[in-house]
Amino acid sequence: MPAAVHRPSLWQNRDFTVFWLGQALSVLGGSISLLALPLLVFEATGSVVQMGLITVISGVGTIATGLFAGYVVDRTDRRRLMIACDLVRALLLGAVPFVWLAGPRIWVLYVLTALVTVLKTLFDVAYVTAVPNLVREEHLITANGRLTATFAFGTLCGPAAAGFIAAGVGADWALGVDGATFLVSAVSLRWVAFGREGTAAGPVAAEPGASRAGKLREMFLEGFRFLWAHPVLRALTVLLTLLTFVTMGATDLLVFRIRHDLGLGAATVGSVIAVSGLGVVGAAFAAAPLRRTFGFGACWLGSVALIGVAMAVTGVSSSLPVIAVAAAGFMFGLTLGAVCSLTLRQEVTPDALLGRVTSAFWTVHGASGPVGAAALTLLAGRHGVPAVSVGAGAFCLAIVGAGLLTPLRGSRAGRARVPDAARTG
Repeated sequence: MPAAVHRPSLWQNRDFTVFWLGQALSVLGGSISLLALPLLVFEATGSVVQMGLITVISGVGTIATGLFAGYVVDRTDRRRLMIACDLVRALLLGAVPFVWLAGPRIWVLYVLTALVTVLKTLFDVAYVTAVPNLVREEHLITANGRLTATFAFGTLCGPAAAGFIAAGVGADWALGVDGATFLVSAVSLRWVAFGREGTAAGPVAAEPGASRAGKLREMFLEGFRFLWAHPVLRALTVLLTLLTFVTMGATDLLVFRIRHDLGLGAATVGSVIAVSGLGVVGAAFAAAPLRRTFGFGACWLGSVALIGVAMAVTGVSSSLPVIAVAAAGFMFGLTLGAVCSLTLRQEVTPDALLGRVTSAFWTVHGASGPVGAAALTLLAGRHGVPAVSVGAGAFCLAIVGAGLLTPLRGSRAGRARVPDAARTG
């Protein structure tokens, strides 16, 4: 009998470990900004509509950048791109507390949000393409779960830290702390060797003689064609577009509910969002066994149902512990769906197209987010958070019903199910 082939475990993968640990602190900083930015807007304006406008700017920036982010990622050195994005974000966010010394300037936050969103989108697309070049295919779901667990750590600790920093020295300094974490991320990436040459480690050469129009099509349409040719990815994109519409403004509603409706402080907001991080932790560790047991479709549709129930409970309850538990359920659903969706795209997409497919996926379903965030916050300002939250929850359950009529219903989706049309893209 031939000798068994030794396959190193994920723990023995030095490059992935450095990448993972380096991103841990960056994710913590990002979670601080997730709460610090709406708190800073609320402190300066007291308006849920202004909070929603920041979310809209972020969403529009993501969509606009998504039109070309995949092309840039697939055609450049991905590690250098990620380092550059980290360094510029460190500079922008680190400058906020010094600008704020001269007094609140809400326009600065609008400009900052737009610029940071562009950099974040470029970084995130490159981040997704990096993972398949750092780990073996059989380790993908575990690696994504571990990275998501890191995100959970940030979600658990970051908002609490943001709340206490904001209560102590101001939300502007919380953003400054986030800037410092991006410096750590940039340094750590210098020590990571991405895998396949010409993909993650270096740029893919452009086709000779390609016209400007051809390049513009290549930026977005090649990824979209692959996405649309795969029946499960196609159904997922449509349903996630609807889900994004109704969930992008959820954090704004939660912050406004606690600060305005219940009259509680910034530290309390941070504590509730920190508790919600327990849902991310649970989903990060549960994603792999749940997907192996029930398949992709059941996990994703179940996550949407949980999101809907959690949104409704969060909006109508006046009990802080109940709101915190519901927020944790909301984050469990979002995280479970995200890990399963991310792993599916990595499994079925050729590396040379992964940046463009990821970018197209995010751009299409993200396009509804700014509109939804604006609608939810405007309606909440007029009719109150409870009524809007119940409506949002019912909308999520309708998405589940629609999903049962698509290929997601019985999908266990994986590489073996990629259709020929999708493979040739």
